[in-house]
Amino acid sequence: MLEEEAFIKELLDRKMQNEAFQKLVLLYQKPLYNHIRTIVLQHQDTDDVLQNTFIKVFQNIQKFKGDSKLFSWMYRIATNEALTFLKQKAKKNGTTTQCIQERAISTLKADTYFDGDAIKIKLFQAIATLPEKQQLVFKMKYFEELKYHEIADILGTSVGALKASYHHAVKKIEHFVTTN
Repeated sequence: MLEEEAFIKELLDRKMQNEAFQKLVLLYQKPLYNHIRTIVLQHQDTDDVLQNTFIKVFQNIQKFKGDSKLFSWMYRIATNEALTFLKQKAKKNGTTTQCIQERAISTLKADTYFDGDAIKIKLFQAIATLPEKQQLVFKMKYFEELKYHEIADILGTSVGALKASYHHAVKKIEHFVTTN
């Protein structure tokens, strides 16, 4: 892969931008899809949020300052887009984001794009009971196997706070799984 600085220059260069953006989509489509999917849960919603994410990345690439890795910046956009999507869907339906997640979990068995079983569904049910930040930290660490420093860049918080959030999330999930 191209060195990140050179790749960003290509993304900013009007002559090379389209080709560079196609490379960007090829490189990050699958990991961003998986990340968004753990948040919104449904395939169709994930595709919509992923498309919005790439549009935002394309529209705002000139604002990328290089303070973090491109990967972290795009994950931050994807996370914000997914959370905004859930909040808007909840507002539109006159409910909470937790209710939206619970409904999505209840339809996972029928989702042809879901590759889990009853245990994974129970895990998603447990995760849905967590506060938003703990959900995000747990999903990024557990499902995506991101390192704490990567999650810290994405969420804009300290590694220590993330470790505490992950620890609390694990304890709550263990409690949910053993008592339900």
